[in-house]
Amino acid sequence: MIIQKAEFVKSAPDISRCPPETIPEYAFIGRSNVGKSSLINMLVNCKNMAKTSVTPGKTRLFNYFLINDTWYLVDLPGLGYAKISKNKREEWKESIGKFLLNRKTLLCSFLLVDCRHEVQAVDEEIMEWMAEKGLPFVIVFTKTDKLPKTSLNATIQSYKNKLLETWEELPKIFLTSSEKKQGREELLSFIEETNLILSSYKK
Repeated sequence: MIIQKAEFVKSAPDISRCPPETIPEYAFIGRSNVGKSSLINMLVNCKNMAKTSVTPGKTRLFNYFLINDTWYLVDLPGLGYAKISKNKREEWKESIGKFLLNRKTLLCSFLLVDCRHEVQAVDEEIMEWMAEKGLPFVIVFTKTDKLPKTSLNATIQSYKNKLLETWEELPKIFLTSSEKKQGREELLSFIEETNLILSSYKK
């Protein structure tokens, strides 16, 4: 897929303020400071499309970006250890859950995971929840350039082994680096193929 056009559309505080459900949507979700904004900017080939910050938890809204006038990339609020109150964090969790469950045009969620860390409870929790609800998602490992290849392979395999202790089959996995633009074509091709499948189904 060639990104010919990418533009910010709106920030929605909750699902009721999201754009009309008329075209495919792909949600990007992950713990705070996982590199979500950098990955989005790499995908759309624009350095400042999604705002990056050294402060974890800056994304607190559902940020919509229209890609090629045909599908939405949705930047979801960060999960995990943002410096906010427990009550506020629970509000975000509930809001994200409503979004994932109720957006009819949401075709797939991209769960971002920092490849340098072992399986985190918050990641495992949302994976299990999405699986229980029958919501399609893939795992996207970020910051792969931060580890030597041997260490990266060992870490990814360890991650898989941990998940397979309770999972019969793992979701599709992508390896990415915003610095090196690794995984960009693979992610965009996946989205393009998914859009084509939907288009064929509608016919």
